[in-house]
Amino acid sequence: MEQRIRIEIMGKDDFWERAFHVEWEYQFPDRKLASDGAGRFFAPGNWLGDLEGVGRETFCTIVRAPENPRRREWMSSLMPRRIE
Repeated sequence: MEQRIRIEIMGKDDFWERAFHVEWEYQFPDRKLASDGAGRFFAPGNWLGDLEGVGRETFCTIVRAPENPRRREWMSSLMPRRIE
């Protein structure tokens, strides 16, 4: 069974995040990203190189999201926010 990973697509702004999806669908029409409903996506792990390539083309960074998003929120709540 293929390992699925959860990713976040982080663009310079909303325009570039949308551009990522348009370019992904153009280059890989048979590869559908499954949304988790919270702005993250599931994809087979062997797509990561292609995802990062399309990300570079559209000024986006592909980051592996935590398996448990609540853990990240919990860890963030323990760290004081930096005020500039």
